[in-house]
Amino acid sequence: MSVRNIVKIDEEKCNGCGLCAKACAEGAIKIIDGKAKLISEIYCDGLGACLGHCPQDAITIEKRQAVDFDEEETKKHLAEEQKRPAAAKPGTKPHAADGFMCPGMMAKEFKPKQKPAGNVEASSQLGQWPVQLKLVPVNAPYFANADLLLTADCAPFAMGDFHGRFLKDHSIAIGCPKLDDVEFYIGKLAEILKTNKLNSLTVIHMTVPCCSGLTYIAQQAIAKSGMQMAFTDVTIGLQGDVLETKKM
Repeated sequence: MSVRNIVKIDEEKCNGCGLCAKACAEGAIKIIDGKAKLISEIYCDGLGACLGHCPQDAITIEKRQAVDFDEEETKKHLAEEQKRPAAAKPGTKPHAADGFMCPGMMAKEFKPKQKPAGNVEASSQLGQWPVQLKLVPVNAPYFANADLLLTADCAPFAMGDFHGRFLKDHSIAIGCPKLDDVEFYIGKLAEILKTNKLNSLTVIHMTVPCCSGLTYIAQQAIAKSGMQMAFTDVTIGLQGDVLETKKM
């Protein structure tokens, strides 16, 4: 044990978005009970690769007495993590890539419903199924030459006119950067971008800090795909008002 640099996490500030855990190449940080935790000092090299990924500034580097970083044990730890199937990892659920399939995951494309004249109910503008980013097929026909919405789960509930204002004439993929696997989302979206000739990408997220991780996912997926693509970033207030629209 020696005095060295090591990560310090302020749990009061932490909102559990998980971006730090994804940025830690040594696997030293995990989300446990909704908060980021340093699971072992021997896995933390103290270099702070996680610092710039925390939207809450909940992570700092402190110099204190700590167990020495062990590169060999870290390699073993990462190897064990790689062996564990996604369905068996805490906080994850099985998806198609793990060999699980349900009828509700079958890709469907359809025309949005039209209400009879005089009907005051808003018409659904959804033209596809499924919609969850984990479940949508990479080569689904509704992605070809599409205008794609990457939308936080909560946004359509907050915004009463979401269908008419955003969803109309768009394909959609939804997800939650706080509750779901960010790295999986980045890889999946990158494959969608590489496989399909999208006309545009629009990210729609709530104003709460953890939700901005959806913008990070889009940026990383564009970089990983190697595609040159500008996208629009839309921030929604808790009562459905559009707070900010940025061309990224």
